[in-house]
Amino acid sequence: MSGKIIAILMGCTLLSTAVQAKEHPGKEKILKDGYQGPKTCEKCHPGKAAEFLKTVHWKHASKVDHVDNINPNEEYGMKNRIYTMCNGNDIVNNLKEVPPNALGKTKFTGCNTCHPGDHTSDVGSTGPQAEQAIDCLICHSTKYDFSKRKPVKDSNGKVVMTQDRSTEAAANVGRPTIKNCMVCHEAAGGGAMIKRGFSMAKDAEVHVTKGIICIDCHQVKNHKFPTGRDPNNWAHDGIYMTCVGECHSVKPHSDADYNRHTAKIACQTCHIPKTGGAFSKDFTKWEKQSNGFYEPSTLKREVNETAPVYAWYNLTVSNTPKFIGPKGSRTDGKSKIYPFKIFQGKAYFNKKNGQLLSMDFAPPIANGDSLAGVASAAKILGIKDYEPVPGWQTIYFGSNHQVAPKNKALICANCHALNGVLNFKELGYSPKEAEKLTNPELYFEKLLKLQQENE
Repeated sequence: MSGKIIAILMGCTLLSTAVQAKEHPGKEKILKDGYQGPKTCEKCHPGKAAEFLKTVHWKHASKVDHVDNINPNEEYGMKNRIYTMCNGNDIVNNLKEVPPNALGKTKFTGCNTCHPGDHTSDVGSTGPQAEQAIDCLICHSTKYDFSKRKPVKDSNGKVVMTQDRSTEAAANVGRPTIKNCMVCHEAAGGGAMIKRGFSMAKDAEVHVTKGIICIDCHQVKNHKFPTGRDPNNWAHDGIYMTCVGECHSVKPHSDADYNRHTAKIACQTCHIPKTGGAFSKDFTKWEKQSNGFYEPSTLKREVNETAPVYAWYNLTVSNTPKFIGPKGSRTDGKSKIYPFKIFQGKAYFNKKNGQLLSMDFAPPIANGDSLAGVASAAKILGIKDYEPVPGWQTIYFGSNHQVAPKNKALICANCHALNGVLNFKELGYSPKEAEKLTNPELYFEKLLKLQQENE
C-alpha cells in the first residue's frame, strides 16, 4: 500500500471520528424549543427538504438508460420494478395490514417500510406536506430510537409510519453513521443477510476496519448519493463511483504485473473473493413460521460463504423475464471481468405473454396462498388477461462490498492455476489461450519468491 493511500485512510479515519464527535450547531436551541420536524432543520438548512424529494431515497425510482427492454423516458426502481428477489414493489406491496392468520394475528408489511416518510406522504410525493413528512433524523441522528419508527393505524384507520421526533434524537445529529445506513440497507430483500449478503462489521470489511464509514466513499452532494454499477441496481441519482479516485489510483499496486491487470480486471474481482446472503427463493412455496405467519422459502449463506461467478461487464444490463445480468465481452473494448453473486428466484409468469407477474405479499403472509397474492397484485395493477405458471429467473448481483484484507485477496494462482476461479473458456478464450493462461510459468517464480519471503 502506497504512502499516499495510507495517509488518505488515516485522514478518513480522523475525519469520521472528528465529525461524529463534533457537536452540531443549534443544539442548544433544539434543547430549548424542541423539534418540529424538517421545519426545525430548515431554519439553518433552507431548501433541503424540497431538494430531498427529488432524490432516489425519496422517489425510489429514476430514469434508466443502461438496461435492455425498458423505456428510457420512464422511471424505474423499487417503486415499480418486478423481479424475483422481491417479486413485488412499492405499488403492489404498499405498506398495509395483512389479513388475520389462523391464530387471529395480523401485522403490517410493505416494501416501502424503509421509505423515509410517514406513509401519508409516500414514495415520490411532492409539495409542502411531503417536505414536512421527511424523517430527517432516521439518517442524521446518532440517538434515533428505531423502536419508535413503526407502522400503526391513525384515528381514521389509515396506516401511517411513526417517527422518532424526540428532542434527544434531534439534539444528536450529524453525518449518517454505518448504523443509520444499514438499518434499511442490511434488511433489504426480506431481512438481514438476504439480498446483498455483506456485513459492515469491523472484522468483515477492510474499509470499516480502517475507520471508514459508508459516506466516506459514497460522498453525498445535495442529498444525491453516488452509487456503483450493480446490474440489479437500476435507480440512481445520476452520480456513479468507482474505486479509482480519491483513495486509489489507476495503478494502485507496487507490483507492475498486478497494475497491468487493472485494464481488464475490476478491483472487486481480486479484493472481494466471497460474499453471502440468499442464493435462491421460491415465491410459489411459503413456509409457516412459529408465529403463524408465512415467509417465502429461502436458501441463504452467511458472510464469506458464497464464491462469486465471474463475467465480462461493460456496465450495460441484459434484462429479460428469465435473466437480469451483465452484458459484455472480452472483445468489445469496454468490458472488465467482475465478480457476481448469482441468485435464482421462482415465481409466477404469465403464460400468455411470458412476463413475470408480481405478488401482493399480504395474502401469502397470512395463509401461505401465493396465487391469492398474484391475483391481488394483478387487480392492483389492472391486469385482467393472465394465466400464472411457475418459473425461474436468474439474477446477477454485483459484489461491491465485503472487501477482504490484503492477505486474503486473490493472487496469481487463484486465477491462473488449472483449478483457479476463472473459467477462461467461458470468458471467451480459445482452448489454446486457456492452456497458456493456466501454465505455471506465469506465476511460479513470483509466488515462490513470495513464499520464501514469508517463511
